[in-house]
Amino acid sequence: MRTVLIGVFIVALTAAPTSQQMPDPSQMAGQALPAPELETGMVSVRVVRERMGNNVTNHPVTLAGPGQRLDANTDAQGRATFGDVPPGTRVVVQTIVDGETLQSSPFTIPASGGVRIALIAGLEAAAARERLEREQAAQQPARQGIVVFGGESRVILEFQDDNLQVFYLLDIVNNARTPIDIGEPLFIVLPEAATGAGALQGSSTLAVVQGDRIRINGPFPPGITQVQVGYRLPYSGDTTVLSQQWPAAFEQLFVAAEKVGNLQISSPQFQQQQEATAGGAPFLMATGGRINAGDSLTVTLTGLPHRNTIVRDVGVAVGVLILVAGFWAALTGPRARSTRMEELARRKDKLFADLVALEDDHRHHRIDDRRYASRRQTLVSQLERVMGELDRGGGEGVAA
Repeated sequence: MRTVLIGVFIVALTAAPTSQQMPDPSQMAGQALPAPELETGMVSVRVVRERMGNNVTNHPVTLAGPGQRLDANTDAQGRATFGDVPPGTRVVVQTIVDGETLQSSPFTIPASGGVRIALIAGLEAAAARERLEREQAAQQPARQGIVVFGGESRVILEFQDDNLQVFYLLDIVNNARTPIDIGEPLFIVLPEAATGAGALQGSSTLAVVQGDRIRINGPFPPGITQVQVGYRLPYSGDTTVLSQQWPAAFEQLFVAAEKVGNLQISSPQFQQQQEATAGGAPFLMATGGRINAGDSLTVTLTGLPHRNTIVRDVGVAVGVLILVAGFWAALTGPRARSTRMEELARRKDKLFADLVALEDDHRHHRIDDRRYASRRQTLVSQLERVMGELDRGGGEGVAA
């Protein structure tokens, strides 16, 4: 199984819309965010301890740029405001809280609107404290509870040589501060046609693939347990259906499919769908709401890439008929019949080659559907007549 494209999907799709979540302070600290609602040249700096809302009030903040330095104090909401900073100026803002120097990344004042920045003290100490609390909680005896497939869980569909690969990138979330025992393992029973199931690198050791089932053993530690598995889903024709029942609630549905040819995906559970590109690869992504424990996700795929079986089927039939014709000729022996059989064999070879070329033209869009259908019907009809006469030993003529 390929892993490069999966990695691209993981990076690209984590930015997709999810349910409302509190922002991670460590990701927003010191980052300048455009604020078109502010006046041009205005910079609003908010100073907090550890988390948003824990404001640091009446505290000095400095804005520094080439040849200038501005000072302001935070208000009751922890905000210090700087106005009339010339657009295009490269600046930084900074302050010192409890002996810790907080400084933004350098940023440029936009041509219109303002900028908002958060300076957050105590992030490292808070993170260390939370790690210690999690470690201590994880040592506590497991208690009864439930887990869910979190909002960052993904179903990814990818094609490899016309084979459909399905990947489940699942975050099993335990929101408690102690291990959770749900009473039995979680079992994900893969679709009936699934083959070649296996765990991907980085998947939790709690997950074990057993044939067409994924067994995920508890107890589940606090936080997130990542389970990443993949399998092949064989199909024939240009349409197939993926149906997967989930043993725990799926908090928010997210499905992404590599866009190959005319592929389309649909589901009554999709609420939004769009086409995008990640790493140069086009794909379709769809989101939906919560899927309750015991319910199934059903996705219909149309326009699937597939090889037309007519060439293969005709080839097998021709091979059988050649053997029959050869045996018949060996038994009968008259030269006239032998000559006719050779003529029929050449005609058969020519029709078969024309049919193969037609299929190739259609597959590569070198012929429109109407002309393709008409020409294909003519060739197949003639080929059937040739093979019928071969089967009868060359006793009838064939129209050109």
